[in-house]
Amino acid sequence: MKLISLSTATWHFRDSSSRSWLPATVPGCVHTDLLAAGKIPDPFFGANESAVQWVAERDWEYRTTFQLSAADLQADAHELVADGLDTLATVTLNGKIIGRTENMFVGYRWPVRTQLRQGRNELRVLFRSATQFVRTKRTEFTPPREFCDPVGNAVRLRKQPSQFGWDWAPRLVTAGIWRDLRLEWGSANRLAHAQIVQRHRPDGVVELEVTPEFARATAPAVELTAICSLDGVEVARATGSGAILRLEIKHPQRWWPAGHGAQPLYDFALTASATGEACGSLRRRLGLRAIVLDRHADEWGESFQFVVNGRPIFIKGANWIPAHSLVTTLTRERYSRDLTAAVAANMNCLRLWGGGIYESEHFYDLCDELGLLIWHDFMFSCALYPADAAFVESVNAEAVYQVKRIHHRAALALWCGNNELTQLNGKALSENPALMAGYKKIFHDLLPAIVSVHDGVTAYWPSSEWRGTFENGHALGEQKGDSHYWDVWHARHPVKDYEKWAFRFCSEFGMQSYSSPATNATFCAASEANIFGPSMENHQKNALGNQIILDYVARRYRFPNSQDGLIYLSQLNQAYCMQVGVEHFRRLMPRCMGALYWQLNDCWPATSWSSIEFTGRWKALHYTARRFFAPALVTAHVPGDETTGIGNTRTSTVEAVHLYTVYDAPDAAVGLLRWDLFHLDGTIFLSGKKRVILRYGASVRQKTLHLRRQLAAYGREKIYLRIALDVANKTVSDQTIFLTPPRSMALPRGRTRVTVAIPRPREATLTFTSTCFQHAVAFDFPGLEYRADDNFFDLYPGEPRQVRVRFTQAVSRSRLVAAMSHHSLVDTYD
Repeated sequence: MKLISLSTATWHFRDSSSRSWLPATVPGCVHTDLLAAGKIPDPFFGANESAVQWVAERDWEYRTTFQLSAADLQADAHELVADGLDTLATVTLNGKIIGRTENMFVGYRWPVRTQLRQGRNELRVLFRSATQFVRTKRTEFTPPREFCDPVGNAVRLRKQPSQFGWDWAPRLVTAGIWRDLRLEWGSANRLAHAQIVQRHRPDGVVELEVTPEFARATAPAVELTAICSLDGVEVARATGSGAILRLEIKHPQRWWPAGHGAQPLYDFALTASATGEACGSLRRRLGLRAIVLDRHADEWGESFQFVVNGRPIFIKGANWIPAHSLVTTLTRERYSRDLTAAVAANMNCLRLWGGGIYESEHFYDLCDELGLLIWHDFMFSCALYPADAAFVESVNAEAVYQVKRIHHRAALALWCGNNELTQLNGKALSENPALMAGYKKIFHDLLPAIVSVHDGVTAYWPSSEWRGTFENGHALGEQKGDSHYWDVWHARHPVKDYEKWAFRFCSEFGMQSYSSPATNATFCAASEANIFGPSMENHQKNALGNQIILDYVARRYRFPNSQDGLIYLSQLNQAYCMQVGVEHFRRLMPRCMGALYWQLNDCWPATSWSSIEFTGRWKALHYTARRFFAPALVTAHVPGDETTGIGNTRTSTVEAVHLYTVYDAPDAAVGLLRWDLFHLDGTIFLSGKKRVILRYGASVRQKTLHLRRQLAAYGREKIYLRIALDVANKTVSDQTIFLTPPRSMALPRGRTRVTVAIPRPREATLTFTSTCFQHAVAFDFPGLEYRADDNFFDLYPGEPRQVRVRFTQAVSRSRLVAAMSHHSLVDTYD
């Protein structure tokens, strides 16, 4: 098979109503091309988003030329291959229409032998306006409710939902050749695909069952050779001409999720030939693993747990959205930044959310390499969708294409039909039989059938959340299925309401925070940086977001002395909320077997639920996630709460603290549980320790501290509890437990000493020591890019805390000392 890459050709584009052509980049999109040409302002800056909305209303045309020799035209078959066109494309070759598209998520192949000519060939792609389409086409269907599309009816077109706007995303409805485009020629009986199914036998052998697929259903016998190797050493080979090849891999090296083992990836190669002529080849990387969604009857109802290689895995992770609003800008390095950060925070899974895109090969490659399991939604989210024949046919083509493309991935754990369609539209579905029939046609009939045929192994789940019934309610989630819990945030319930529910698996829950001042400065002039000003408000896409942030911050912290202080407090509050939720879910293990918070990343610089800012900076939440997702965790359940009543009087029902260890490292360990009850002046009233056995998958209440006497004697505003877990003489988990919100505590002001050592040119070791308790010490090196292994941590009197920091460039001690800033919670108060 030979090819010409049209992605590297010289391209131009234009507004179809204009005669002026401008340079273009393929893959790319009209927004990035217009930005490069200086025709639009940066849509991310300030309130520029509104200034570029006209782009979506126009039709755009792209063109290029390429040369073919007489020899190039001699092959049996020539095909134009488009891996992704966004979205309403008319493709013309040498003046003749060869194809039309209406689905962003389908790859296309068109036979073009009769349109090609020797010498110069011209290819044009006309993109019609998607916004005009959703206004004027498929008008017989209007979703009963809109949730995140501010204009409406985006569901009428198979296109990235979040392009139309979301409560964390701008409305940038773009167009373009968004994935690779090429001309291929060779055998008419091309090797088109191979389904690869792993069979894990009781004797330990892994059998690969390979079913090839050819462009011609009926064709002469084809000779096939399949080779599997590891680190350059062949471990299995099979040849034949039948419909299926089988390879046996003895003594396989298993692929494991992050934190559970290694991620060896085998190289698989399949070649085909007929009568001495090559028919094509394909290469894949395979991780040998068995992943099962285990749903068996148990004492609470029905389990919902992922079992990998026979081991139940507690899922620790977050939800993934497109890493850029203009996804064609994403590179492997950009994906790597956020995915390696996920693993650094002890995550083992990401939920690829259904309002974005089927991701690039870079994303899947990195998840395979890093051990990040993928809960994979199909791209349907929130609002109901049409189910007419043409729409269903398009969905069918999309699902077949994507399942074939992704099914072999080691990281793939689950196919999920949609995000929240039943949860948000239960009433509409129950009252409208036609809507219900259309919903079931796609999500209960079509998609599971496609997964069964073209994947054959990976489990399918129709929606998230879903409990096996169209009824909703948190109580159902305590029995079976997965749950989205938004009472904390949207309904403004107390943070401790997480602890009311014993969900089997929580796949969405979250809390917003502001991005750092450094990130805000990338999209907002200093004169416009007020969080309630137009520029900052444009980057807060949740209508009530600022009010909710302030509400939760005010419940826990004092009024800050600056806007930077408010940003810091918003991040502390976000981290606290997710810590309460995640640690509760982990303590419930094995009843609850997964916690995926919303959300890992951002698609533009904004106020959002992310733990990683668009610029790559870690919020307080991400550092805290590294602690609450740690394999060995010490955690406290504090029964009761503090409430306010008539006259703003405070009442507390907190009298005891239950200390737990939670453990999910593969090998058992012996630990030392420690606790110290401090007065704010540094006096320790109560101390203790206990030797504990840490076993895989065990959440154990190790100790209950009854504190009524100490609370009465000293007051909850004057004391705090420090808990820690040591393994092999090293503290692997620790935290501070407050018995009243910190705003009620007169936290001491002390001197913090920081020493800086440079063990390597791009690495520093910081040692922090304080004369008194300091809560949530945050440090920064403005102007330098770095990744620290800890931040937003507590300091205890006289106890040093060491942090390793890695920089993207060589640094000196003097430069770091001069640049470094640090503060703690008390510094945000006047």
